[in-house]
Amino acid sequence: MLPKALEEVINALGMLPGVGPKTAERYAYYLFKSNSRIAEGISEALSNLHSGVKSCPVTFALISNDEDVSPFYADPSRDKTTVLVVEEPLDIYAIEQTKGYRGTYHVLGGAISPIDGITPEQLHIGELIKRVNDDNVKEVIIATNPSVEGESTALLLEKMLHEQNPNLKLTRLARGLPLGVDLSYADQITLSAALENRTDL
Repeated sequence: MLPKALEEVINALGMLPGVGPKTAERYAYYLFKSNSRIAEGISEALSNLHSGVKSCPVTFALISNDEDVSPFYADPSRDKTTVLVVEEPLDIYAIEQTKGYRGTYHVLGGAISPIDGITPEQLHIGELIKRVNDDNVKEVIIATNPSVEGESTALLLEKMLHEQNPNLKLTRLARGLPLGVDLSYADQITLSAALENRTDL
């Protein structure tokens, strides 16, 4: 019923995670009825995405194509003996916004998930172990997501890193109740973590 060009845009937008058919229709119609420069700008940005972004060969953070390594790793003021491990590259920017961390990062590229076919061999665990040795790392902070997959990945990391480096300090981000959440709405995992990580008053 719709013009082919509009239908193609709706189908393309519908491939994005979290975008259902109705949302895709609204986005496509908005792009059609708004100034054509908006659609052209989005099109140009998308066409440059794969040619302008790559992974850092050391940290696996996202970097520009003209950079050799992540600025978080190249910066001499950063402490290379402390490595914070995250699942995905965008997790780094959440940590950076706190302005409270001055070490380096390591991106695993996901979490262990047998259902999704993600095995330890597909993650950047071997590269992390190499970095621990090459950079004489003193502490690894595990910051995987508080999910079943994240917990499994954290346990495996702990086991593998301690086997290679028994004296390495391994820490985990504290978990518990976020501000503004009623106890009755908290899930069991969050409540258990809050009890386990309780602090003195």
